[in-house]
Amino acid sequence: MRDSSLLVRHLLAFLLLVSSAPVFAAAVNDIESVPHLDASGKEAYRAFLSSHQHRAFAIAPGGTWAWKADERSIGAATETALQTCQEATEQNCVVYAADEQRVFDAKTWGTLWGPYLPRAEAARKPVGTERGKRFFDLSFKDASGKVMRLSDLRGKVLLLHFWGSWCPPCQRELPELQKLQQTLRKSPAIKMVLLQVREDIATSRKAIARQRLNLYLHDSGSKNSADDLLRLADGTTLHDRDIAAVFPTTYILDKHGIVLFSHNGPVSDWMGYLPLLQDATTRSGK
Repeated sequence: MRDSSLLVRHLLAFLLLVSSAPVFAAAVNDIESVPHLDASGKEAYRAFLSSHQHRAFAIAPGGTWAWKADERSIGAATETALQTCQEATEQNCVVYAADEQRVFDAKTWGTLWGPYLPRAEAARKPVGTERGKRFFDLSFKDASGKVMRLSDLRGKVLLLHFWGSWCPPCQRELPELQKLQQTLRKSPAIKMVLLQVREDIATSRKAIARQRLNLYLHDSGSKNSADDLLRLADGTTLHDRDIAAVFPTTYILDKHGIVLFSHNGPVSDWMGYLPLLQDATTRSGK
């Protein structure tokens, strides 16, 4: 569980907000407006809406959720929902709705990633895939065949995505990733790096063409379905499963290569991550 003082701050901020918030009956019932929820999360939100007061529904970036109902007070429901949500994620949880009110603050939501470290402190962090660690310095090629290192892109917020055309969930989310990539062309401080696994880049490009997509692909260097290695800038390799337990897997890295967020499996609405990505470009430490 995260620092209890953080939970207390979120609870106090929520109570200040809800004390003056107007009632938005239509908005609170709009399940599709709740960010990052998958099918099971939406089903939980429906149950929340039909439950007894006092009740609260908490969410975190990436789709973690928790709710509590039939409590003695709205404060008690909120505290329990936030605590349960926080125990299930490294991300920061906030209250989305309480009783009949939608108290979600989009501005606060966009700032939940972090902490953002100064460059010198980030350089001292151990290498790994967990939040707060420096991601591996991968070696790969751009679309022209030029060899690159992940560290060449320091100074940009990175969306690092591991996928394969042999993977049905990977295929399904490609159109959403293209929408995000097209939008990010207006945001040069954010870069998407899509790296194929267990197939050569020609196979990946053919799969993209079959879907009539125009995604910019980087080449991980994978040669075929038996090649499960990813290359590092120092010439060594690591197994793709050391980075991705499932495919697709995505990481968000700050300007200094520190992991802010990771997600195993497909995402149905990548555009919903745009506020968090944009905030990261302004708040990564110098």
